Amino acid sequence: MRIIPAIDIIDGKCVRLSKGDYSTKKIYNENPIEVAKKFEAHGIKYLHLVDLDGAKSKHIVNHKILEEIALKTSLKIDFGGGLKTDGDLKTAFECGANQITGGSVAVKKPEIFKNWLQKFGSEKIILGADAKDEMVAISGWTEDSNEALIPFIQKYIEAGISYVICTDISKDGMLQGPSFDLYRKILNGSRLSGRAQSRPTLKLIASGGISTFEELPKLAEIGCEGVIIGKAIYENRISLKQLENYILSDEV
Repeated sequence: MRIIPAIDIIDGKCVRLSKGDYSTKKIYNENPIEVAKKFEAHGIKYLHLVDLDGAKSKHIVNHKILEEIALKTSLKIDFGGGLKTDGDLKTAFECGANQITGGSVAVKKPEIFKNWLQKFGSEKIILGADAKDEMVAISGWTEDSNEALIPFIQKYIEAGISYVICTDISKDGMLQGPSFDLYRKILNGSRLSGRAQSRPTLKLIASGGISTFEELPKLAEIGCEGVIIGKAIYENRISLKQLENYILSDEV
């Protein structure tokens, strides 16, 4: 299972929110590049970079930080937040994103998102399926949609999506453990759908609520392809040394 630390950006700074509420913003570092370099120094290869200003503004904002991290580290970056147009996507890839995550656009403008999927392929485009009470939320989680989570994911599996990041918003930033049952439900549904349509198994990336190191092997056992870890790192609940050792043992 891939270990993917998160850096969320507001005003150029590394922050975390609780349940996606911008009023709960806590600044952890003024320099996201410094944080990314620290991750890399501990053997981490992947980064989940979220432009929270972009998510709120509904267009890409912090692409210069993406570019600087891409230039100064070898981290494979998946970038999300405010990607709404072909121009936003072009900027993200030109600035060094390895993958991009689309959430709101996949709900509001599915034809654009499906076009990205066809144009760039399923290895480059991640579906952001973030939900509360199993209903998809959008626009930096400030807006509810009428999309039920499981059918929403199933629809995009049929359209050819491979990677899905699913955040249970009620868990995010709360350090109370991830939604194991929800991830089981998603993966079980995708396996049934995949068999029926001869599609590869969904690569589900768990996000939200990670609080202890012991939760990671449990997520791997369920079948999650990756896990995004944010506040647990910044609050020293999980050490970078623990993650380094996990990555090394996984590679043996």
